[in-house]
Amino acid sequence: MPNLQEIEKALPVAPLKIAALPSARDMGMRVNDYLVQFRKSLSKEKLKKDPAFQGYTEENYLVDVETLRFGSGEGKAAFRESIRGKDLFLLVDICNHSITYNMNGYVNHMSPDDHYQDLKRVIMACNGKAHRINVIMPFLYESRQHKRSGRESLDCAYALRELRDMGISNFITFDAHDPRVQNAIPLNGFDNFTTPYEFIKVLLNSEKDLIVDKDHLIVISPDEGALDRAIYFASVLGVDTGMFYKRRDYSAIVNGRNPIVAHEFLGDNIDGKDVFVIDDIISSGQSILDTARQLKNMNARRVFLCCTFGLFTDGLEAFDQAYEKGYFDRLLTTDLTYLPPELYARPYFIKADMSKFVASLINFMNHDAAMNNVLATTERIHAVLDDYNNRARLEFS
Repeated sequence: MPNLQEIEKALPVAPLKIAALPSARDMGMRVNDYLVQFRKSLSKEKLKKDPAFQGYTEENYLVDVETLRFGSGEGKAAFRESIRGKDLFLLVDICNHSITYNMNGYVNHMSPDDHYQDLKRVIMACNGKAHRINVIMPFLYESRQHKRSGRESLDCAYALRELRDMGISNFITFDAHDPRVQNAIPLNGFDNFTTPYEFIKVLLNSEKDLIVDKDHLIVISPDEGALDRAIYFASVLGVDTGMFYKRRDYSAIVNGRNPIVAHEFLGDNIDGKDVFVIDDIISSGQSILDTARQLKNMNARRVFLCCTFGLFTDGLEAFDQAYEKGYFDRLLTTDLTYLPPELYARPYFIKADMSKFVASLINFMNHDAAMNNVLATTERIHAVLDDYNNRARLEFS
């Protein structure tokens, strides 16, 4: 955990509590374990006598909160312990479709709308008693409906304004589809974190023979929307970048969007190079798998698919078939959203565990310390690369 000296110099805003909604309960438990570990390492005898640090070192920071359902499908939220004066962090995963509830004898899977409604219920259950309310929503609700084209709703902006009006102080998300949506709440805290450091660290740990230079590696964006992400990734690694342009059929709408006719490649020669394909979301997987197929047809050596949120809305069958055909070699995604259990058994899957990073965010925010202390700077990424290159030299010397 970086820059712990900053925490030792700062007072906590208020006693810390985490309300992990059912959708993010597993992540909440891992985050809690890290926080317990962090704070025990910082605990000093003098802190025990300081009123500002009462309740600072605990065995559990998770608050007892329930989101209940009536037989009609209506819901409510209830805290089973006091949250008066607490610095409360609400953790929710709106993409967790594995949670069910009964309605009129039918079993329903919770949708993003259901999770968002439960989040609002938990905020209402606070009754204004918490000292501060912070929302951690890794996948930003309705983030792909961030702008209006014709007579459409602006769901993402409205949701942020609704949460602001309910009294939240800070909103934390990851890899927002378009972070400019924060313009809807310009006077509130809005932090959008990206995951290049975690991708690089996990990939280098899993692949022992990568050569990170312009002659052996290239970073590709599967579309124009992910180009900024790919450019940053490539710049840090010191390699070239390229992109695919999605040619769409704007005369038709399929599943709420214009279907893709073809992917056109714009970039340098990739013959014999390893390729990192960087994106924020894998939904059905159609787009990124077609990108991988074309890269292999262009004689790419290995293709690594890196994505922050793996939703797999159409299941894993298409990925299994693409892997068997050799279209890609590894699929890397974070655990910021729900991942189907069967994914962990796939030979191509690599998980980037984000719970320690989320725990660090909470710890520093509870002290109102600068988030630069948590962010993975270019220097830290270069340090990981240098360590990897030094290990490779020793192994081959």
